Amino acid sequence: MTPPAPSLRSELAPPARRPFRVKVCGVREDAAIRRAAELGASFLGFVLYPPSPRFVRPERLGELLEAVPPGVRTVGVTVDPTDAFLEHVLAHAPLDILQLHGNETPERVRAIALATGCRVMKAIRVGEARDLEGIEAFFEVADMLLFDARPPRDAAWPGGHGLPFDWRLLEGLALPLPWALAGGLDAGNLAAAVALLAPPIVDVSSRIERAPGIKDLDKLEAFMAEARRLGALGPEEAQAC
Repeated sequence: MTPPAPSLRSELAPPARRPFRVKVCGVREDAAIRRAAELGASFLGFVLYPPSPRFVRPERLGELLEAVPPGVRTVGVTVDPTDAFLEHVLAHAPLDILQLHGNETPERVRAIALATGCRVMKAIRVGEARDLEGIEAFFEVADMLLFDARPPRDAAWPGGHGLPFDWRLLEGLALPLPWALAGGLDAGNLAAAVALLAPPIVDVSSRIERAPGIKDLDKLEAFMAEARRLGALGPEEAQAC
């Protein structure tokens, strides 16, 4: 089973605007930060996992955050971070949200939230129905969930591969907290995703790049234009998470 094909865009386009917000992830450059914010992104994600080509050093991240306008939430993407690493990151970069994209248990998620005082977004890697088993354990300890495609078996990092998963696996899933849909989204398939799932947040990264870690501003603009057409809210319109 595969996600609805982009060719179904016209048939699946929602009959009415469905409010959602956009997270632009894997940002490393001032120009991309400014343009994403100008176009209405509500969240900007910064990868803090060294093997990733989108990695940003905590010291550099502190400088990048100076370009983020008020109201846009900043997200630090980590993978099984240690307490010492998180302390180092937050000493240089006062992030709003920590995205945990590794094998963190519910107990670890709770501990990180208590230790840092940050809101926590737990990523769930999805390839088949059994990957969703037990996610209820995160409902009381995470502030948000993010559903991303399970990475290729030999991948050196767990996200940002431009791969969609079978979105139908999430149909009918009752979630009591905000959540984001990630994995292979672009301007061509966003309408299908919104029509099928009406996600509160959509997360875009590698499909709007000209090279890993370098955002293509034309693709970013096309994605944000499509998002606005479908009902995306800007930071000034959306309540903070």
